[in-house]
Amino acid sequence: MWVSLRVITLLLTFLLLGNGLYADDRLHIITLNDQLEYPWAMAWVNQTRHVLVTLKRGQIALLDQQGKKKAQFNLDLPIAYGGQGGLLDIVLHPNYPKNHWVYFSYSQALSSGYTTAVARAKITVNPPQLTQLETIYSAQAVSDNTHHFGSRLAFDAKHLLYVTVGDRGERSRAQHLTNDFGKVLRLTDEGKPAADNPFSNSSDKRSEIFSYGHRNPQGLVYDIKTNTMWLHEHGPLGGDEVNRLKAGKNYGWPMVTYGREYSGLLISKFTSLPGMISPEWYWVPSIAPSGMTIYYGELFKHWQGQLLVGALKAKLLVRLPLLNNRIQREQRFAMTARIRDVEVGGDGAIYLITDESKGKLLKIIPRQ
Repeated sequence: MWVSLRVITLLLTFLLLGNGLYADDRLHIITLNDQLEYPWAMAWVNQTRHVLVTLKRGQIALLDQQGKKKAQFNLDLPIAYGGQGGLLDIVLHPNYPKNHWVYFSYSQALSSGYTTAVARAKITVNPPQLTQLETIYSAQAVSDNTHHFGSRLAFDAKHLLYVTVGDRGERSRAQHLTNDFGKVLRLTDEGKPAADNPFSNSSDKRSEIFSYGHRNPQGLVYDIKTNTMWLHEHGPLGGDEVNRLKAGKNYGWPMVTYGREYSGLLISKFTSLPGMISPEWYWVPSIAPSGMTIYYGELFKHWQGQLLVGALKAKLLVRLPLLNNRIQREQRFAMTARIRDVEVGGDGAIYLITDESKGKLLKIIPRQ
């Protein structure tokens, strides 16, 4: 009889809280700011509880923890605003409290077209100040279109900077190692190719390349506890992927994919091939993922070390639980707008940025 009652209790809990949900999976969403002009990414300065937010037209907004704008920096850079281009990702140097370096990516206008570029500047919040602005890398991925810039940034434990570059709509180039189309690059914090990159000793391959065969990666996060660099990227019609990055590996695009042409026609009949890395997770139909982080905080206690992904098309926050560093399943939380970026603040709350002309900074805490 005791077993039967226990089973009934478990079943009731399952029905009340949903498929694998916990009580603190119920979210309370607070709007901190709803006047951000096309925001793209954010970086929390957790020592001072301020957040830096990139605006696509070429500004960085400095907000306090309540979402109030304290300052706005205009960047004197050749930013190509339009289409998917503009001022894009932003990250702090791992030694930011000492050196104040902040890194950001943007679509760069050149005489020959557009490409993904990385710049840095010294930014302080008390007082608000931006100095020593410089572009440290321009990708060898110049095209005359304004999409698939990729453009996410992340540092690893060695303080090396990873930069995603989309295929720029020229998909076949993602398989060639003589360019930066459809690649993840690994650079020093001064913008030079890392000395131990997988192709650094090859005269016919670009030394900045870390991995290749990517379409348009717009999620990148390093898990210092497992030494894992996680990446997600957009598929075409379906076939969005989550991958673990490995040095020198080929992730298949466009030779293997779970996606199709937007017309519905096949891109490739293969979803896997020898010598190419298969995704850890994929979405069909597409959710259009953008932004990703790993949760380490105190508010959502059973989410420790789990991936959180935003979604544009599907208007979601997606939780990807891990077991032995493998994705097991997903949990979806419906949002009312396209989610562009996801970060965890020093207070343990989850913060989202929405992709709108008047974008929002949202704070998520457990619903009591």
